[in-house]
Amino acid sequence: MKIKSEIEFASHPANLALVRDFVRQFLKPLSFSETEKDLIVLGLDEACTNVIRYAYHHEPNELIVLVCELLDAGVRFSLRDFGTQCAADQLHGRPLELIQPGGLGIHLIRRAFSQVDYNLKKEGTELVLEKHFNHTTGR
Repeated sequence: MKIKSEIEFASHPANLALVRDFVRQFLKPLSFSETEKDLIVLGLDEACTNVIRYAYHHEPNELIVLVCELLDAGVRFSLRDFGTQCAADQLHGRPLELIQPGGLGIHLIRRAFSQVDYNLKKEGTELVLEKHFNHTTGR
């Protein structure tokens, strides 16, 4: 059984609470631990923040689309923007040993998800994030 949910929202930071609630509802019936669910929500929030900041340069009315899918092996989130592209090899956080604010979002995203793929499109970028189920708990 494939379950798919989609939300479209404008690139205004005020919309991030709505997105977090949407993702939390999608994850609710699944067997991830509460810690894993929190990390997934935080990772997606960080990814959306990066889209607002870097793809749309804080323009508040640009389109962002998030598709949440339940797969046999876990979940997949596709985050699509139509803004400025960033080469995948430029997407790395600051060194963890460097003590300063900011720059940890990429580390957090990579920790929250089993697989992270940046797909450059004709216009904008699609970020595909997958989190696999723990084999001992299944769904």
